[in-house]
Amino acid sequence: MEWKDDLLEIHHFNMQQKYQPMWDTQIKWVQEIDQKQRFPSLLLLEHQHVYTLGRGSHLEHLLITKEQCLEKGIDLVEIDRGGDITYHGPGQLVGYPLILLQSSGNDAHLYLRNLEESIIRTLADFGIEAGRKESYTGVWVKDEKVAAIGVKFNRGRQTKSFITSHGFALNVSTNLDMFEYIIPCGIREYGVTSLEKILGTKVDILEVSRIYSKHFLDVFSLTNKDISLV
Repeated sequence: MEWKDDLLEIHHFNMQQKYQPMWDTQIKWVQEIDQKQRFPSLLLLEHQHVYTLGRGSHLEHLLITKEQCLEKGIDLVEIDRGGDITYHGPGQLVGYPLILLQSSGNDAHLYLRNLEESIIRTLADFGIEAGRKESYTGVWVKDEKVAAIGVKFNRGRQTKSFITSHGFALNVSTNLDMFEYIIPCGIREYGVTSLEKILGTKVDILEVSRIYSKHFLDVFSLTNKDISLV
């Protein structure tokens, strides 16, 4: 394959995915990208119900027991991204960019701001004025978080660049009641929202996914190599 750092494969998954297999996929693909056996990729999908606990998590931010999670059909997974506890599930667009950090100026802070910018531009296409909140990561509409961000920077051995994994979760038509069982991202004083709640109407998550893909390419100055529906 002819390798180019600025080529991106975009993968839309059309079925809800369990968390662990997709995490395993990220780990495998990051290694393949480092070995230049796979092009940098953007995975876009919905998860089945899961609470994930990042490296900065506090178990007391889970407000129900592990047994209650099991009863409610919610997986509970401790993972290697930054950040605290968050929820993923149906109606939520989850994005996992697996790209070379040098594509974002080799600057971790800039990468996070660019990730936020790609979501802010997507929401603007739906007439939603979103932005950032000082001291917090993510995307906000007034005092409610609409998208959470938690990432990992994997040290590439062959590319000599960090390769990103994990990413963002944008609430499109998410059941916001699922956030009542946790303190999302450890933030007590602010709530969460969704496109559907803001707009007061149904929103097609596949449309959001397609619009997001365009803004991601623009913000990160990448060229679309291929788009697949998995």
